[in-house]
Amino acid sequence: MSYFKLPSGLRDILPQESARLDQTEEILRKKFKDAGFSSVRTAGIEYYDTFACIKSSVPQTKMFKMTDKDGNLIVLKPDMTLACARIAATKLRENSAKLCYFSNVYDFSAVGNSDREVIQAGVEIFGEDGAESDADAVAFAIDCLKASGLKNFIVDIGHVGFYKGLLEGSGLSEEAAEEIRGYINAKDAVNTEIALRAYGANEKAQAAILALPSLFGGVQILKEAESLTDNKMALSALAHLQNVYACLKKKGVEQYVSFDLGTVKSLSYYSGMVFTGLAEGVGAAVLSGGRYNDLCAQFGRDLSAVGFAIGLMRVLRALEAEVKSGC
Repeated sequence: MSYFKLPSGLRDILPQESARLDQTEEILRKKFKDAGFSSVRTAGIEYYDTFACIKSSVPQTKMFKMTDKDGNLIVLKPDMTLACARIAATKLRENSAKLCYFSNVYDFSAVGNSDREVIQAGVEIFGEDGAESDADAVAFAIDCLKASGLKNFIVDIGHVGFYKGLLEGSGLSEEAAEEIRGYINAKDAVNTEIALRAYGANEKAQAAILALPSLFGGVQILKEAESLTDNKMALSALAHLQNVYACLKKKGVEQYVSFDLGTVKSLSYYSGMVFTGLAEGVGAAVLSGGRYNDLCAQFGRDLSAVGFAIGLMRVLRALEAEVKSGC
């Protein structure tokens, strides 16, 4: 082993690339400030118990863990939304807040060429709810990607309530539903079907859940999805997305939007609409966000919330890909 090499998944950012990163950060700092967001800087190390005592999307296998001098288990910051929700619930007096950040988060489970240290910029909006609020978050995310210089990107929108609705009456346990969610996100139809049968899901639920990976595209997908279920929660989720789309059309950004009901993010973390920004030349999302109305309550205060995070190095890679393709 060479002592001059960095661990897998980590890298230095050299001057030329660092200058481009600085420029992108400056653009987004101005966007955030002009939109009324207040900057926060959260601690880089937190107690493991903070994450162990709540339902979150961060499994312990993703955390860099260590002990402090008193023997307490601590972790490198694995997620900024959790940190901002903790601040909003425990340290802010206002019933509404618009917070933004620039920070690094750490993923111990990343393998191959995946980043273990992720440089993010993001916003979290507390105390607002409804289709208009969701559309505002998506539209602002689109505005931020455009300001960074990206041209060829799309924002896929889904809703965890649709999947949750399909699960009602399916006979699946919470653990089985979470396992199957992973297969759906991976577009793994074979293991999805095997798991559904193994866990004894009824035939109607099996048919609807197996159709999820094909439910992506334009707004017409929402109408197609209605025919798969009569569940009230699932239909309510689709109606909400129709309202979000109507708001996005009024804002003139519908050309950047598609729908993907087969992208099912963590059921213990997100409570409603979810969205993901995708760009050519990048093997991972450049942006990810959604609504998480139940998270702040786990820190002791009930606040509705929606937000998103942008992977800054991924944005730079997407910009490079556009230059190479002549865009």
